[in-house]
Amino acid sequence: MKITCAKAHLAERLGIVGRGASTRAGMQAASGILISALDPEAPVELAATDMELSLRVPLTAEVDEPGRAVLPARLAQEIVRVLPGSDVTLEVAGEGGRLQIRAGGGEYALHTYPADDFPRLPVVDQERVFRLDRTVFAQTLERVVRAASKDESRPVLTGVLVQFEPGRLTMAATDSYRLAMKETPLEDAVPEPLEAIIPGRALGELQRLIGGSTGPLEVAVEPNSVAFGLDGVWLTSRRIEGQFPNFRSLVPDTFEHDITVPRAEFAEIVRRVGIFARHTAPIRLRFEDGEARVAAQTPDVGEARESLPTAFGGEPIEIGFNAEYLREGIDVVAGDDLRVRLINPLRPALLRGEDEDFWYLLMPIRLS
Repeated sequence: MKITCAKAHLAERLGIVGRGASTRAGMQAASGILISALDPEAPVELAATDMELSLRVPLTAEVDEPGRAVLPARLAQEIVRVLPGSDVTLEVAGEGGRLQIRAGGGEYALHTYPADDFPRLPVVDQERVFRLDRTVFAQTLERVVRAASKDESRPVLTGVLVQFEPGRLTMAATDSYRLAMKETPLEDAVPEPLEAIIPGRALGELQRLIGGSTGPLEVAVEPNSVAFGLDGVWLTSRRIEGQFPNFRSLVPDTFEHDITVPRAEFAEIVRRVGIFARHTAPIRLRFEDGEARVAAQTPDVGEARESLPTAFGGEPIEIGFNAEYLREGIDVVAGDDLRVRLINPLRPALLRGEDEDFWYLLMPIRLS
């Protein structure tokens, strides 16, 4: 194999694909990046996988000799990033041989892994592919993905439920302490109702790709995987098996209190006071006649209190929350006003904004 390409382009492409390489011990070939230069008339392909997520990235290069090679992912990125000159030539003599790197006036040699040992990559069924507005997908995902769990002992909750329907996109995520749901109208054509629980890590990588792309988002939902394409880059992830909670049934039918506060001002108060809610200490919200009070206290840290006027009447109510979860919920609510709907201090609260197709359900912390 022998190819020549722009150094900056190669560094950028390696930076994208390298995020899919495995970091597990004992998976040598999977810890590398596969370079496939098999057709002089087609783009070179870079690929990486950790067996759960895979990335395929096109590379514009001149192919002098076709072939394949697997490079150590991290080392290849480090070397290419600091090479001199504007162009770089990569050459491997035979399968599993050393990679010769020539750039500027320098020559470097890098050991490679056998290409035949690289894991088999999933193939996207182009007949299943449909297209969506990438911005619509990204904005919907941003509203819910923070609620996904980091606890691997409950795999289903580490993903986001994504439902594609004609005319509508729905996403939901929960870590059992909070639940976020967003419905978004779709103008793009979805061939049939489809749904998948997609790992949060894969969606995090997809967010990065969307941020640097310009074209539509291509989607293919397979029986065991889901694939996303952007500007020729394909990210494929396994689907999480299992039953996602019936999130709609978790929202109470009625609430005793429906309180509206200015969202931006309330968010800043929660951010400041929340600094004092350390360890397991909750942030306390107290609503009484014409006022909302926010307080937190941690014995070895200190305490804080702030208040703001609000149109509240009736019996006072005080409820506690995890400060970080409350802050993140407020951050993903849209609009100038925040609606806080409550039943009692032991039942979940519902946060909403100006859009009726989003809500954030938050479990309280029992106050002593």
